[in-house]
Amino acid sequence: MSERSALLKGIRAWLACFVVCLVLSGATAFPLVHELRWTEDVLRALSVPQHLPGLMDWIEQVRQGLDATDAEYPFVLYGTDWLAFAHLVIAVAFYGPYRDPVRNVWVVEFGMIACAGIIPLALICGPIRGIPLWWTGIDMSFGIIGVIPLYAVRRKIKHLETLTAVASPTAAAVTS
Repeated sequence: MSERSALLKGIRAWLACFVVCLVLSGATAFPLVHELRWTEDVLRALSVPQHLPGLMDWIEQVRQGLDATDAEYPFVLYGTDWLAFAHLVIAVAFYGPYRDPVRNVWVVEFGMIACAGIIPLALICGPIRGIPLWWTGIDMSFGIIGVIPLYAVRRKIKHLETLTAVASPTAAAVTS
């Protein structure tokens, strides 16, 4: 296998992993009420209330809020449907770099910027919305963890770009 083929295979593997995670995080925003009830039941079965009472209190509070919102104002949860949809749409955008990484590296860079944006969003909006600081840390970790595969992909794409430029200097001059 050539170096170019190996790079392309690695890029596509990282992108596929990232897209799967985006789709899963988006899909879980649709059934919030039911999945939070399920999560609460699982945590109780695992004796989490005895070991992490703060976490359990927070999960209960969020579940009660979602139950009340769903019962009285279900249209508010439509916002989380849009959140889920946004995750799915962003995941589709990564087909561009999957197909042609060098030409679509900007999508990966956009994803890295979005990951970086999670941190100020969580730090600003978390306290405004009464989110516990430790949960804000969990939210910020999504940006930190998300940028890791994207950074690896960007490095591989830049290396692939260098190989492509060396292999065809005329094509590199035209795209510059």
